[in-house]
Amino acid sequence: MKKNLISIIILALLIVNIALSAIMMFSVMGASRKTSALVDNIATALNLELTSGGEGGEAAKEAVPMSDIDTYDISEKMTIPLKVETNADGEEEVHYFISNITLSMNTKDKGYKKYSADLENRESLIKGEINDVISQHTVEDARNNQDQIRDEILVRIQKLFDSEFIFNVTFSDTMVQ
Repeated sequence: MKKNLISIIILALLIVNIALSAIMMFSVMGASRKTSALVDNIATALNLELTSGGEGGEAAKEAVPMSDIDTYDISEKMTIPLKVETNADGEEEVHYFISNITLSMNTKDKGYKKYSADLENRESLIKGEINDVISQHTVEDARNNQDQIRDEILVRIQKLFDSEFIFNVTFSDTMVQ
């Protein structure tokens, strides 16, 4: 009789254990799903922040095949005065941003056919936009935030042409002094 009673107690404890394990599994799974959704939302937000471009992420850069890219080099190296800063002695310091600038264009875009032939005639307008953007930045910005400056220039040039056929701005031989 004692063996039967012990077997019944073990069976009852086994059933209670299974029931409590099932309850615990359902409660943990709900919290796990919420945590997983939170991690997914954070990862999505971080990914959007890392890949967005332009003002407020309005123009995400599309991958343009190398065969569809044409470039336009601004004819001469640009020397642009940066925003005037005051040093610790109260004296104004003038710094310059010097660089060759290249515009990358998508040959498959409809704006390319419209504007690429006489881009040379509009170079002074492009230089004006570049000058306006760069001259608003300090020497620290010019050294540390060139990607942001490129994005601002790109947005301004795309607004100028009312087209997105120019999709990238590149600085080369850059010097900030």
